[in-house]
Amino acid sequence: MKLCLILFLAFTALATSAGTPSQDWPQWRGPQRDGQFTGPDWPSKLDANHLRRLWRVDLGPSYSGPIVGGDRVFTTESRDKKLEIVRAFDRATGKKLWSHSWEGAMSVPFFAKSNGDWIRSTPALDGDRLYVAGMRDVLVCLDASTGAEQWRVDFVKELGTALPDFGFVCSPLVDGEAVYVQAGASIAKLAKLTGKILWRSMQEKGGMMGSAFSSPIVAELAGKRQLVVQTREKLAGLDPADGKVIWEQAVEAFRGMNILTPVVDNDTLFTSTYGGRTIGFHVTQTDGKFTITESWRNKSQGYMSTPVVIEGVAYHHLKSQRLMAIDVATGHENWTTDQSFGKYLSLVARGDRILALDQRGVLLLIHANKEKFSLLDKRNLADVETWAHLAVAGDQMFVRELNGLVAYHWSLDGN
Repeated sequence: MKLCLILFLAFTALATSAGTPSQDWPQWRGPQRDGQFTGPDWPSKLDANHLRRLWRVDLGPSYSGPIVGGDRVFTTESRDKKLEIVRAFDRATGKKLWSHSWEGAMSVPFFAKSNGDWIRSTPALDGDRLYVAGMRDVLVCLDASTGAEQWRVDFVKELGTALPDFGFVCSPLVDGEAVYVQAGASIAKLAKLTGKILWRSMQEKGGMMGSAFSSPIVAELAGKRQLVVQTREKLAGLDPADGKVIWEQAVEAFRGMNILTPVVDNDTLFTSTYGGRTIGFHVTQTDGKFTITESWRNKSQGYMSTPVVIEGVAYHHLKSQRLMAIDVATGHENWTTDQSFGKYLSLVARGDRILALDQRGVLLLIHANKEKFSLLDKRNLADVETWAHLAVAGDQMFVRELNGLVAYHWSLDGN
């Protein structure tokens, strides 16, 4: 009996340390890369009784969203206009567990200076490996337990490509045995254990128009599982096996401002650009040939915020700083707010509720109602910028302020 109890406790500890999807937030926009959270219920209020601050640590600036795995939370920072640093913290206490750094500073063009020269890409955690992109077009793989470097790929040196003017912006995607990134003026697939470049696709000239902002996703469209990417000028589906372009579509944008990550609902792709439109594209397959057609368009313009989709409706933050609810399949505009919010919203959905953090540090709790805009509560969390994407894991929420990392705890009953 005692042996059984010991084995049970050991198994429970192992399962807890390994984490579960609802307890982890391992990459850009969460476990499924769609901004959806499947863990415990959220309270209907954001006051200090229902959302209590646990700890805060000071850090150098970064736009990387925090990621969470097991008992750890990871984030990046730029320091002294010289170093890029990755840090791991105990998610319960904020105690620093390890750090790893490299020289990686660069200066972005003058018209982007207001958004800083610091690191932008959100890391990806895959088991015991952490994949981190540095501004100077490098991808680094670290041991998640110790911070020890496993491998590094410098795309500029290895491929002879130009340094991207805005740095490495997209967030790595781990799928199967590979890591996918928009880097090296291309879409690239790398072996996740060695960093070997397996293929490159959709190669660009690099420099100003070669540095993609959007992050890749994997989706099934028209019966085929594929890598969906949005470059500075195109939307495309690639075969993950060899990088072959299955279909592609030009997407209008001012100066290639295709920033948000496209979202998928059934066989419809939803995207929106600065200087362009909000558009629904439908992907079909006939006798093995894939075709993408425009199903609808709306004059509204997106900017940096990637929408969340709930029951076929995209909750979409616009360049005008207003929120819109729009049907993904038909393009029917259900509503658009008169009220404006921040320049950016990081959006996370659970059921019919949406958390939205703007770059001013204001957190909104929204009821996802396709008939009308419904704000349940709001709270000012910070007096500094909060451009990084939210992380929600278990009964915790992590906010990467421009100069710090803050952990919060949810409580349904206000205790």
